[in-house]
Amino acid sequence: MEILDGTNQIDKNKLEEFACGIRNGKLCLFPTETVYGIGSNGLDEKAVAKIYQAKKREKKNPINLLVSDMAMIESVTQDISPLEYQLMEAFLPGPFTIILKKNKKVPDIVTASSDLVGIRMPSGKIAKKLVELAGVPLATPSANVSGKLSGTNLKDIINEFSDCVDYAIDGGESKIGMESTIVRVIEDIPHIVRPGSITPEQIKAVAGNVVLEESKNDILPSSNLKHYQLDHSATLIYHDNNQEMIDKIIDLTQKYANSVIVCCEENAGFYPFANVITVASKNSLEDYSKNLFSCLRKASSFSPDMIFIEGVKKEGLGIAIMNRLENICNTCF
Repeated sequence: MEILDGTNQIDKNKLEEFACGIRNGKLCLFPTETVYGIGSNGLDEKAVAKIYQAKKREKKNPINLLVSDMAMIESVTQDISPLEYQLMEAFLPGPFTIILKKNKKVPDIVTASSDLVGIRMPSGKIAKKLVELAGVPLATPSANVSGKLSGTNLKDIINEFSDCVDYAIDGGESKIGMESTIVRVIEDIPHIVRPGSITPEQIKAVAGNVVLEESKNDILPSSNLKHYQLDHSATLIYHDNNQEMIDKIIDLTQKYANSVIVCCEENAGFYPFANVITVASKNSLEDYSKNLFSCLRKASSFSPDMIFIEGVKKEGLGIAIMNRLENICNTCF
């Protein structure tokens, strides 16, 4: 694996070399503003097959395409509605994926044989430039072995792919730290398939309406698949009353000799009897989102009997955070 340091000023010639290799079917780990991705030429069936193999991903789980501009979107889709254009104008480039009708250029392996394809235009400079230089949409799922947590920095994921990826670009920590919001427009109403940092309120402000339908299993082929799994059991606890949440965690930890508590900075001092990992201030859900996956990976490194995780209120970005935590945890209180 050839590694390019993009944490400061990136070598443009080397980036062009990587982009050329990707266009010709090589695999690359690279940063986006959401999480790290593993990408290759999204119009090349063999290249996409290598992504599935590298991630140990089921082929019934489709892969989104990263694009560099509207012209590239229109080159692989058809029948875009006025509202879909409106949403793309409002939220692209950025942490927003929109489900559109694909055209014949997009191989069925990308979409799990569906006639729909997820499209995202990243705002991260490295990712956007890489797609632009490659000159083709990049099939790019999150850079993690399927079922494991997405990677928000290169060091957390590089060993998982050392024997099957050609290139890696180190862009430091991901800015957002959580995968994009996915939206599909159905009967002229945006349906949120997967919540992310673009919130329901923001989408409603543009479209006039929005449906949060993350639990439906008929909108995307992958909606009923388990997307996250820790190496150790985890329990999610949330209560509107902070003290009741703390008391519940303290009570539950008494049953375990080696537990880890993942919590907000303000509550860390209430848990002196266990390994404690602080994510961020409870007043900064942006920092909470950015740090969550790396903190959960750190929690697993203790080889605990149980990981206890404080939840957050389900509003705004908290909807996306709780979506991930509810998916990860074996038990929720």
